[in-house]
Amino acid sequence: MKIESKRDIVSSFHHLELLAHQVVEGFISGMHKSPFHGFSAEFAEHKLYNSGESTKHIDWKLFAKTDRLYTKQYEEETNLRCHLIIDNSSSMHYPNLNDGQSFYENKIGFSVLASAVLMNVLKKQRDAVGLSVFSDQYEYYAPEKGSDRHHRMLLNTLESLLERPKVTKTTDTITYLHQIAEKIHRRSMIILFTDMFQSENEAALFSALQHLKHNKHKVVIFHVYDAKSELDLDFDNIPRKFVDIETGEEVAVFADSVQKEYENSVSNYFKKLALSCAQNRIQYVPVEVGQNFKKILLTYFVEKQNFG
Repeated sequence: MKIESKRDIVSSFHHLELLAHQVVEGFISGMHKSPFHGFSAEFAEHKLYNSGESTKHIDWKLFAKTDRLYTKQYEEETNLRCHLIIDNSSSMHYPNLNDGQSFYENKIGFSVLASAVLMNVLKKQRDAVGLSVFSDQYEYYAPEKGSDRHHRMLLNTLESLLERPKVTKTTDTITYLHQIAEKIHRRSMIILFTDMFQSENEAALFSALQHLKHNKHKVVIFHVYDAKSELDLDFDNIPRKFVDIETGEEVAVFADSVQKEYENSVSNYFKKLALSCAQNRIQYVPVEVGQNFKKILLTYFVEKQNFG
């Protein structure tokens, strides 16, 4: 599934819900060709409408295509509770976007749209969703609810994250993951969007992630990254000054002189994260920003199936 550029309609970020809906519908229509056996985020299957039945669940779109009346047979309500967590530190606002680029081509924009996409699915399935946002402080918290008003409030919060902060925000992952864990009392699926840039030691980080798993929560980490610059260090062969977005620390190097060593270090880091998450029974999913959202949605549906 390829998302076409919609910079013109989302330039003011007022159509996040519309774009999220389009992503979900594109994913669903791409799963199956037949309208009768197509995957749906909100119902199990169609059946022929029988005269005298309620018309409440008639699929009028399908009627327009087939000239026959079918009703949607809904799955039992799962009562899934999902809590989304977004790292809003300064490093998540990388890379800077040029004119003509879509807002989801940096890490925070991708995380915001991915969250809106998941919220769209959760709303269709009548499940409850909550949201936490952290950086160097606990910026926002909303408990899991399923109302339309709550959904709109969360979308407004997500849209506000797209504005680049005027001050530098570091990452205090450990402190706020512990605080978030204390707030989620009923068993939930917890989904974290982060670039995994933190200065804390690994043992303390995974202790915090383990805390998120208390009460038998399921934890999914989407590790967002910019492949060209953060994975491949793909820069031309001129001296460049690299600046840490959060600390201001600077280093001047020729990118190609350290590229191989850098790529090996990053690859080893990703492997180490994946291994540690597997050992802690945490689902770890590295995701390149600016790409399609198929991996996000597939991961969600697989994890929901296994939520039990």
